[in-house]
Amino acid sequence: MSEKLRGPKRVEVEWIPQTKLGEMVQQGLITLDQIFHDNLVVKEKEIFEMLLPNLEEEVITIRMVQQMTRSGQRSRFKAVVIVGCDGYIGFSSAKSPEVGPAIRKAITKAKLSIVPVLKGCGSWECDCGGHHSVPFKVSGKCGSIRITLIPAPSGTGLACADHVKSVLKLVGVEDVWSRTKGDTRTSENLVKATVDAIKNAHKMMLAK
Repeated sequence: MSEKLRGPKRVEVEWIPQTKLGEMVQQGLITLDQIFHDNLVVKEKEIFEMLLPNLEEEVITIRMVQQMTRSGQRSRFKAVVIVGCDGYIGFSSAKSPEVGPAIRKAITKAKLSIVPVLKGCGSWECDCGGHHSVPFKVSGKCGSIRITLIPAPSGTGLACADHVKSVLKLVGVEDVWSRTKGDTRTSENLVKATVDAIKNAHKMMLAK
């Protein structure tokens, strides 16, 4: 089961930007919308921590992975996490000999992969014009898993698997139907496919 790590994060006072973009963010010279509109590369997690003060972190899975080497069997922990808030999502995984460092590495990588989430009311049964669901049917994939998110009318709730719910709740989606194919027992791939669907929705809107 997924586990929420902690509440809203804020940038520590001692953050010293290492990039030009970081300096612009710290000085208030650029907004998050401009960063995504211009496809700027974010190399400092503090940029998102400053621009998204309500960012939350959630662990999806932690498992031990083993690898055979010349010196013997090598064991490490793999952490899969998502970070996000209303309208934004980031996902990543990382490995380390200890659980704590694996989680921290995964969180840092996830923050650097944050993308905007397109929300709307694409259900013909509702058509309220709100932002409680997805704007249209969208699909994502990872490995053998294929997932389709379908707009649902207000009050339907999240009719999907638990790990998919974790992602959708984090970004503020309240109503959706889903259809999945493949080995959905693989939680990491299921979450990846869900995030891929969310990214595809944004790409489709930009392409219009």
